[in-house]
Amino acid sequence: MIESSSLTFLIIVIIIALAFEFANGFNDAANAIATVVSTRVMSPLSAVIMAAVFNFVGAITGTA
Repeated sequence: MIESSSLTFLIIVIIIALAFEFANGFNDAANAIATVVSTRVMSPLSAVIMAAVFNFVGAITGTA
């Protein structure tokens, strides 16, 4: 059986890793938005809306 202190440490590490990956997804979204807006493929509003929707879906489904 895992000791209580080891289990607590493991849970803390997992929470920190999940938070880091969640924040990393937001940073990567800015790169995708900048590319399509600077090349005038999409308007800034539609690019932000699309990124927000798909980031939310990815975070909820766990595929991000």
